Amino acid sequence: MRAVENPFNPNLSMLCDYYELTMGNAYFANGMQDQITYFDLYFRELPDGGGYAIAAGLEQAVEYLSNLSFTDEDIEFLRGKGQFSEGFLNYLRNFKFSCDVWAVPEGTPVFPNEPLVTVRGPAAQAHLLETMLLLTINHQTLVATKASRIVRAAAGRAVMEFGSRRAQGYAGALLGARAAYIAGCIGTACTITDRLYGVPALGTMSHAWVQMFDTELDAFRAYAREYPASTVLLVDTFNVLKSGVPNAIRVFKEEIVPRGFRPSGIRIDSGDIAYLSKQARKMLDEAGFPDCKITASNSLDEYIIRDTILQGAKVDSFGVGERLITSKNDPVLGGVYKLVAVEKDGAIVPKIKISENVAKITTPHFKRPYRLFDKENGKAIADVLCVHDEVLDDQKPYELFDPDYTWKRKKVENFEAKDLMVRVFDQGRLVYDLPTIEEIRTYCMKQQETLWDEVTRFENPHHYYVDLSQKLWDTKHKLLDEAEEKTRESI
Repeated sequence: MRAVENPFNPNLSMLCDYYELTMGNAYFANGMQDQITYFDLYFRELPDGGGYAIAAGLEQAVEYLSNLSFTDEDIEFLRGKGQFSEGFLNYLRNFKFSCDVWAVPEGTPVFPNEPLVTVRGPAAQAHLLETMLLLTINHQTLVATKASRIVRAAAGRAVMEFGSRRAQGYAGALLGARAAYIAGCIGTACTITDRLYGVPALGTMSHAWVQMFDTELDAFRAYAREYPASTVLLVDTFNVLKSGVPNAIRVFKEEIVPRGFRPSGIRIDSGDIAYLSKQARKMLDEAGFPDCKITASNSLDEYIIRDTILQGAKVDSFGVGERLITSKNDPVLGGVYKLVAVEKDGAIVPKIKISENVAKITTPHFKRPYRLFDKENGKAIADVLCVHDEVLDDQKPYELFDPDYTWKRKKVENFEAKDLMVRVFDQGRLVYDLPTIEEIRTYCMKQQETLWDEVTRFENPHHYYVDLSQKLWDTKHKLLDEAEEKTRESI
């Protein structure tokens, strides 16, 4: 089984909201620390108004859970806060992670209100995980989703992640690059992500390199002589069409070809990408370099890329920076971590949270999510959340119904039902064989192909249904009715 390691700090146990510790102390004071609970991590809305998201961040969640422990320094710090009993501090000192964890594999397309992670374990432990699990899954899922949209907009052209310098902190830079690679980018400008995770590090030159020389031509010559097999020249420091491309062509002819190589490409980092790339392509072709690639960068996103392609841009690859690494258009995935059940006398008792905001009403119970695939074309039909002990029989017709508008029903046949989640921890022991990043990336590409084009479009995507089984729907509405009855009795 592949080892996991946190590159910054092997122990992030104190990266938690303070109330998780105060509640843990209160659980301990009330003898509830070992009460078995079930928590679901999920999100309510898709970023960018899109039709799907890409699950990511599980490997880092495993790193965190595998290293949960409290040092003597942690205990002394908490003792100094004056709010924690010695019994609770001793509990933390001897802390041993013992939860069960299920999760959706990284690279899976996911949708609102279905669990990405489910945790079963003692209340004091399960609650403690909330902050770190959320920030890990939320961040990488958000970036992977944005990357998927951008890669899709590029329509087969390569996309490189160039956003390290604009990321939200160094962890955001390297883990964002990891998430982007999972979702389809071919590499990153972030060198440490290559060393730590095997995401190919890529790069050319900056404008400063060109400015360091007396002339643009001198700068191009020096670079070409050093890297004749992989020369990509940045042509927009002064004037793309009047100096940049002509000087690049001259260097290709005088420095690259005589050494037995072909030029790799040019990069345009400013201006009207559609117009400049078309003119540059014509100039390169006429000079005998139809195989010389054109890369475009400069504050790109899926919409700009789509539009430049529609305008006939002759771009072979895109370098995308801050709008990818920060998911600039919609920079927060609103994942939540909610209690859905407890165990009493060996039985699972579903729990529900009710809100005036209907979207915040939780779906109770320990759940088992399925994805239904059409056997004829392999496309995903819908997801169904079942109670944990239900088995969705795909050997006979199944009736789907909208959990909000229950009269909207559809009978499906000739389908295959697959579990969405895998077991990751069994009583604190890692039982999931973590895939390599290349395996995750390949899996992600294949899974995206199961989505209908209508689900993946940018504007007004088709609503992909996450339905409830009849048993789960009945459970939810029984709890809603009981809560309403208790409210009437209390008035």
